[in-house]
Amino acid sequence: MQAAGEPPAIEPSARAAKPRVEWVDYAKGICIFFVVMLHANGITQERMHEIGWLEEVVEFARPFRMPDFFLIAGLFLASALRRPWRRYLDTKVVHFFYFYLLWMTLRFVVVDLDNLVRADGATAHGVVLAYLRRWIDPIGTLWFIHMLPIFFVVTRLLRSVPPWGMWLGAAALHSAQIETEWTVIDNFASRYVFFYSGYVLAPHIFRIAAWAHARAGAALGYLLGWGVLNGLLVAAGWALLPGVSLALGYAGALAVIFVAVMLSKLSWTGPLRYLGENSLVVYLGDFWVSRIANRALALAIGDVGSLALATTVASAIGTVLLWRVVMRSPGRFMYVRPRWLRLDDGPPPREQEGRGPLLAA
Repeated sequence: MQAAGEPPAIEPSARAAKPRVEWVDYAKGICIFFVVMLHANGITQERMHEIGWLEEVVEFARPFRMPDFFLIAGLFLASALRRPWRRYLDTKVVHFFYFYLLWMTLRFVVVDLDNLVRADGATAHGVVLAYLRRWIDPIGTLWFIHMLPIFFVVTRLLRSVPPWGMWLGAAALHSAQIETEWTVIDNFASRYVFFYSGYVLAPHIFRIAAWAHARAGAALGYLLGWGVLNGLLVAAGWALLPGVSLALGYAGALAVIFVAVMLSKLSWTGPLRYLGENSLVVYLGDFWVSRIANRALALAIGDVGSLALATTVASAIGTVLLWRVVMRSPGRFMYVRPRWLRLDDGPPPREQEGRGPLLAA
C-alpha cells in the first residue's frame, strides 16, 4: 500500500479515476515484449557464441519496435503541456531521471565498475568520469528512459513552432542517420520524429484505432500486406535506408496499433495488457532478470533460438514478480520516487488514462 501523501510512481495503474484506453496498454505490451526479446536474444547469442532462429524475429521487429514505443509515449502529451513548468518538470523530467539514475548507479557499481578497473585499468579519476558521463550519455539498456525527459523538454520549449516545421526538421534528422559517439545525440536524431508524431497526430491516431476496431477485416488485410512488405525489406537489407526506415517506422507502428486493437477484444490476452501497464517495471528489471533466467534455462534448453525465447518470457514474468516482491520490502524506493524528491506537492494529475507506469506522472 502507498503511504499517505506519497507520490505515485511505478504502481498498478488500476487506481486511475478515468477509464483507460485499453489498446494503448496492449500496444505497449507488444513493444516491451519485443524489447525484452532483443535483450534476451543478445545475451543468449553472446553466451552461446551462435546465432539462433529468433534473430530473424528480432530483425523483423527492428523497423517498428522503438518507433512505436516513442510514438505511444507522445500520445497523451498535449494535456501535460498545459501544466505549469514546475509541475511539468516534476512529472516529465525528475520522475524519469530518478529511476534512470538509481538503476544506472546500481548497474555501474555491480557490473561496470569491475569491468573498468580490471579490464580497462581505470584509475579512481577515470572511474568517476565514467560514472558522471553516464548522467548525460547513457550506456546500455536504460537509454530509453534517459531520452524521454529530453523529448519532453524539447517539445515544451518548441511548442510554438509550427507542427509541419517541427516534423520536417525531425524527419530530416532521422533520415540523416547521424552517428556519433554520443548516445543522446544519435537517439534524439533517429527517434524524436516518432515521439513528436505521437504528440501532434494523437487525435488522428485514436480515430484510426477506432476505425480498426470497427473494421477488423480491413485491418487484417493491412497487417498481411505490411507483414510481407516489412519482411521483404528487412531480408533485402533495405529497411534501414534513409526514407525507407521512416516509412517502415510509421507503417509498423500502425500495424502494432491494429494488432493491439484486435487483441483488446479478447479476454484471454489480459496478461499482455498487464505487461503494457507495467512496462517500466519490465524495462528497469530486465537487465538483471534476463541474465539470471538465461543461465538457469540454459541447463535445460540447448537450442539457441528456443533458449532466447524462453528467456524472453521468463524475464517478462520475472521482472513483474521482482517488482511485486520489492514493493513489499524496504527497497520499494527502487520503484517509488520519494516525496522529498518532488518539485511539486500537488495531487497526481487525473488526465485521461491510457498509459501504464512507463508514462505515468
